Amino acid sequence: MQKGSEGVDVAFIKEYTPMYMEAAKLTIGIALIGIVLSLMIGLVCSMVLYYKIPIFRKIVTVYIELSRNTPLLVQLFLLYFGLPKAGIKLESVTCAVIGLSFLGGSYMAEAFRSGLESVEKNQLESGLSIGLSRRQIMSSIIFPQALSVSIPALCANIIFLIKETSVFSVVALADLMYVAKDLIGLYYDTNEALFMLVVAYLILLLPISVIAWVLERRLRYAGFGS
Repeated sequence: MQKGSEGVDVAFIKEYTPMYMEAAKLTIGIALIGIVLSLMIGLVCSMVLYYKIPIFRKIVTVYIELSRNTPLLVQLFLLYFGLPKAGIKLESVTCAVIGLSFLGGSYMAEAFRSGLESVEKNQLESGLSIGLSRRQIMSSIIFPQALSVSIPALCANIIFLIKETSVFSVVALADLMYVAKDLIGLYYDTNEALFMLVVAYLILLLPISVIAWVLERRLRYAGFGS
């Protein structure tokens, strides 16, 4: 392939940009599902920890420690290569979603928990004294404040999980990292392939960082989490 005056293979970049776009769609799709499930898991787990529900509290604690202290790569290996030994075979996409959700749920749980614990306990007593139910107090008083405090950690976790999708190639998913490694192996245009990989992740992550910054500022100005 012809390289430009500065040694950059412009034709290579133009030709394989569509491949990166398709890989980005797959990455975004899996990341979106994984993040939504992570938020749901994290919220449930944080409530269990906040209300100190017997038995379930211990289960959640074990889950969080197990998830946070094992790499996603190892979890994916277990799902994709380990489970078939036990007669359970999962598709690559399913393994990726489960792995990302399992990892993300523990981080989201800690983010929500720290937010809930930052709210003064006397607000619960004040709400009960004016006749509000515990459910009303949680949904209308405690949780909005906790969410505001948790926003920075939640957004950081979302960015972290999107970056973690770079290991999905180990389970034969044609994500961004898979495409980059494949092109490098075929054509040895390492600089161009890695340049497009970096640009792809920047396009995915920079808008999220900006949105998180704007959202945090607006919530602060609204009077939450101060």
